[in-house]
Amino acid sequence: MRLEGKKVIQIVSKDFEDLELWYPVLRLREEGAEVHIAGEKANETYIGKYGVPIVSEYSFEEINPEEYDAILVPGGWSPDLLRRFDSVLNMVRTLNDQNKPIGQICHAGWVLISAKILEGKTVTSTPGIKDDMMNAGATWVDKPVVVDGNIVSSRRPPDLPDYMREFIKVLES
Repeated sequence: MRLEGKKVIQIVSKDFEDLELWYPVLRLREEGAEVHIAGEKANETYIGKYGVPIVSEYSFEEINPEEYDAILVPGGWSPDLLRRFDSVLNMVRTLNDQNKPIGQICHAGWVLISAKILEGKTVTSTPGIKDDMMNAGATWVDKPVVVDGNIVSSRRPPDLPDYMREFIKVLES
């Protein structure tokens, strides 16, 4: 399996975009990666925008980002909540400082903005946060997926196959 031995953090809070969380988790597990679900509390059920639940295995505070190879930030409305946790921003900054893959789709760019890691990067997102991304110092482009170093960004659910193909490539290298 391509990603055997790789450990990935999937962060979560309520109102995540169901496909933007579950599709990456399943694809990475399918390739052999170990994906840990982290929320504000461990063993908490979080419900997506369309009613699909997921149970966190760890709290944000329990995660040591040094032990992981990558992080995924889902879209939906959850990024507006996720960016309020210092522990989440620390995870993102730590993995960025180590040049490890950071996946973000749709509104997930809000978390990267709050972590202050977009200056000089080329990214995409849902067009609704295009100005936010640009105000954070990024160059925004309207493409299904953009890879700039360790940051893999995507726009919306129809782009998920392109997004995960590129994220897996970056995680493999």
